[in-house]
Amino acid sequence: MSKNKKLIILGQEILPGKGAELNLDVAKLHTSTPIQVPVIVQRAKNDGPVLLLMAGMHGDEINGMEIIRRMIRKGWNKPTAGTVICIPVFNIFGFLNVSRELPDGRDLNRSFPGSQSGSLASQFAFHFMKEIAPKVDYVIDFHTGSAQRSNASQVRCVFSNTTSIELAKVFNPPFIINSSYISKSVREAMNKMGKSILLFEGGKTNSVNEVVVKEGLDGIKRVMDYLEIRNFKTDISEARIPIFVQSSKWIRASHAGMLLVFAKIGEKIEKGELLGVISDPFGKIERKIKSPIQGYVFCVNETPIVNKGDAIFHVGPSVENPENNAPRNSLKLPD
Repeated sequence: MSKNKKLIILGQEILPGKGAELNLDVAKLHTSTPIQVPVIVQRAKNDGPVLLLMAGMHGDEINGMEIIRRMIRKGWNKPTAGTVICIPVFNIFGFLNVSRELPDGRDLNRSFPGSQSGSLASQFAFHFMKEIAPKVDYVIDFHTGSAQRSNASQVRCVFSNTTSIELAKVFNPPFIINSSYISKSVREAMNKMGKSILLFEGGKTNSVNEVVVKEGLDGIKRVMDYLEIRNFKTDISEARIPIFVQSSKWIRASHAGMLLVFAKIGEKIEKGELLGVISDPFGKIERKIKSPIQGYVFCVNETPIVNKGDAIFHVGPSVENPENNAPRNSLKLPD
């Protein structure tokens, strides 16, 4: 971003060194009560990258909301260069209803880039892509596992995208997973706009996991430090080496019944290792679930009851560190 470039978000100019709490107006409740999505902007006196931190794409995924809430509460969203935009709760409808979806039953993260006259989810996506997306350079989108599935802290990106893998390594989660763009997701839409976006997953719905929250906060600080948005004095050279997963596989329930889980989230497993047992409540049947590969477990379904075909373990083998010899601070802003 060039020096003293005008920054207008949702119709309001954000002057250098200033901040604002704005509202993205999308729709109204059936009581005519307007629903507004708070957008918190902090701009430094010195220009630099624009980083968007967003959570609550699904209204029951609380961990990401808590990560961004703490960033704001601690004042860490105030940059010394560039701009930080925080959207702690994007799907405000889902949050009010403690629901993954919008009231129309649609998944907001399958509705991008949206339409001005489409469904409620489509309109949500449209306004975001029109009013917010063009203003940002980098995005970190926070999620959890859905339903009772609990994720190890991980960043999902496309390994062939040099900028994304570089940022993922800077974020430095326990796992970095190669994940292609899903049709009509915000990640796909932002990529088509030429924006760099990371998707962070950690924990499960309707809960706050302190380990996951810390991973998220530490990752944000490392990225902000790396982009020279704010100096948190992080030392990337001494960071752990994440586990890289090129391809993954869902292990599904072969039978319905009660699920007893032995595998731990994030642990290494051997081929043939016992991950869990599905049994009936009457003591007649026990079905062992064994790993088909050597690798790692990075998602576990913690529900006690499963149906045939339910996804219960997400596993994948590790691969070598994807090559990326880009030097520190090599990321460039779009022209």
